[in-house]
Amino acid sequence: MKKGNTLFFKSQPRITSFAAVCGSKEKEGILGSYADVTLSDDMYEESTFEKAECKMLTTAIALAIEKGGYSEKDIDALLSGDLLNQIISASFAARDYNFPFLGLYSACSTMSESILLGSALVDGGFVKRVVAATGSHFASAERQYRYPLELGCTRPPQAQWTVTGAGGCVISAGDKGIRVTSGTMGKVCDYGVTDVNNMGAAMAPAAADTIIQHFKDTDTVPEDYDLILTGDLGALGSRIVKDLAWEKGFDISENHVDCGEIVYKVIEKEFQGGSGAGCSATVLNSYILTKMNAGRYKRVLFAATGALLSTVSSGQGESIPCISHAVELMV
Repeated sequence: MKKGNTLFFKSQPRITSFAAVCGSKEKEGILGSYADVTLSDDMYEESTFEKAECKMLTTAIALAIEKGGYSEKDIDALLSGDLLNQIISASFAARDYNFPFLGLYSACSTMSESILLGSALVDGGFVKRVVAATGSHFASAERQYRYPLELGCTRPPQAQWTVTGAGGCVISAGDKGIRVTSGTMGKVCDYGVTDVNNMGAAMAPAAADTIIQHFKDTDTVPEDYDLILTGDLGALGSRIVKDLAWEKGFDISENHVDCGEIVYKVIEKEFQGGSGAGCSATVLNSYILTKMNAGRYKRVLFAATGALLSTVSSGQGESIPCISHAVELMV
């Protein structure tokens, strides 16, 4: 069933297992106690940052499958993407598995989009079980979107720190696990922001648009949720999304949390906090879903956010179009 931009999943597919891998900086924060694998060396015994990113994603996928008690033959498809040119981390990770691969590009909102689409496939009866996953690496993202690390460029105060990490979950038909009850498809929003260091300001309007659309389509209000979780807006973007929602008559300030704002232990050292596809993927697939299984959160609206820019568009002076997709998770 569809209302507005929201798909309602009649069978309520379940997240039956999940896993996350995080880098050395990230393990100093909340992920250190919840991620399945924490790295002491962000190279992950590989020769390049890009290969390390692929290995993290491959590991997260494998662990999510293993923790659910499944084998490769139990998985009908992998839905995944990343930030690197032509989603090479996801594509190269997929070659290690003998199940179909649906490559997605939704930048840092890939985690929520993959859960939404995976749940739609399961709910429609087309597949029985899929894996949704994504990841990112600070060093690979920096030299693709900004500057090589060797230059030692000064980071501006509005900048975020791309999370080194990956996360994935298994979505299955059945009656056990965390329910995916609905998913709201986002629209591209562009408020004219051109600063590639100010991702929070660029993405906040898309997050607000999708969250408000979800409230309207589902006839819910912010108070109905234990947690309204955005992806990687950081400290600045988190404030902006609250203001934008408030202007439309929805006060999300009491239960809104942003993954980028909580991923690091001392946010002042990381400027605005975390970003990257791995930001929401690691926080959701370790800390949040663990808390849901423990009964700490019973109803969560997860709206990851993505900036749909490229080095080509930025070089041509384009502004930054952004997107956010949301899924409602319930115990």
